[in-house]
Amino acid sequence: MAHGADLGICLDGDADRVILIDEKGRVADGDQLMGLLAQRWASEDRLRGNALVATVMSNLGLEQFLQGHKIDLLRTNVGDRYVVEKMRQGGFNLGGEQSGHIIMTEHATTGDGLMAALQFLGEMKRSDTSASDLANVFQPVPQLLKNIRFSAGDRPLDAEPVQKTIAAMETKLAGQGRLLIRKSGTEPLIRVMAECTEPALLEQVVDEVVGAVEAVCQA
Repeated sequence: MAHGADLGICLDGDADRVILIDEKGRVADGDQLMGLLAQRWASEDRLRGNALVATVMSNLGLEQFLQGHKIDLLRTNVGDRYVVEKMRQGGFNLGGEQSGHIIMTEHATTGDGLMAALQFLGEMKRSDTSASDLANVFQPVPQLLKNIRFSAGDRPLDAEPVQKTIAAMETKLAGQGRLLIRKSGTEPLIRVMAECTEPALLEQVVDEVVGAVEAVCQA
């Protein structure tokens, strides 16, 4: 904004991920970019299988946006390798992660942040549209993530009180959001993530599950 730029392109250290910043200073993550590309490619009959491959972490708002355009969202475990594996299995040509890892198999075999940014720039040029109009194609559903550390060898998610709490919270969220609980693949952490259109319910659901897991870990 200070320089009057039309677009900011942010790459990570090895440039396989990209996050965009529009001319108003708003950040657009990988979900927004994937939504834009999926919609555009589908309209041109270029989206193989009429589906986007993304992980369980992609926002519920993306899924709802795609449903509105009759595009399927196929979810995988967290990690670009799982996305690539699913894409190869089904012959899909667009996938990625919320973190900005965008995979376009017609151009590369893995994520390429610069290539994804060029796709966005190309769409800006083609449509003669500002970044702010293109980089926010859907309204994200509020998302909350909390982590709980546990001791090596413990299995808190197998505890009956935790399973009962998870089931109860999933019932509360029915029709309003989703709940995702998983172990970190790199640290002794339980990740509790929920999405919900109602902020108060979102906080309650995550806190109830976190409390149940912590009680088991401290027992």
